[in-house]
Amino acid sequence: MGNTYGYIRVSSRDQNEDRQLVVMQELAVPEKNIFIDKQSGKDFDRPSYKRMLRRVKKDDLLYIKSIDRLGRNYGEILEQWRVLTKEKGVDIVVLDMPILDTRMGKDLMGTFLSDIVLQILSFVAENERANIRQRQAEGIAAAKARGVRFGRPPYALPENFDEICSLWNSGKMTGTEAARACRMPLSTFRYRAGADRKF
Repeated sequence: MGNTYGYIRVSSRDQNEDRQLVVMQELAVPEKNIFIDKQSGKDFDRPSYKRMLRRVKKDDLLYIKSIDRLGRNYGEILEQWRVLTKEKGVDIVVLDMPILDTRMGKDLMGTFLSDIVLQILSFVAENERANIRQRQAEGIAAAKARGVRFGRPPYALPENFDEICSLWNSGKMTGTEAARACRMPLSTFRYRAGADRKF
């Protein structure tokens, strides 16, 4: 019987890992064997996971809360599962999906069923993330259609902006001079003036 480990990842520094920690303690995972990362799945820079990967060895047991703790997409989850179970010889228990417990069904059929379930769940996890991104994009598009503005507020125009634009449009002032008179970068002046001419 090897050592018992727990891996916890929360998506941001604002999220709390306490609930997962309590579960790991109830499973009698030694505190020194609990590894926690607070990074998003998007960036996936996981120093604690990498440290844990270096420490685990054959016949160790790893608890994770959900399958998406292993990777940010379908391919990565499958790859990490392969590294842990095949290369390292580690057993994995996915707490919110008890069917994914590599201690059970060590025969060919058990391994086959576990791999099928893993692939389905990995696909579902990635598909859900894609759906979330799509809903966010649709929400932003709908907000823009309602006139909601995102980003910094536009640069406040000086009182003499229209007068300077008129001088510039009539060729009595260069673009550089007009931008300087408005106290803004040339590119900003050009954009705000709605011009497409070259300076």
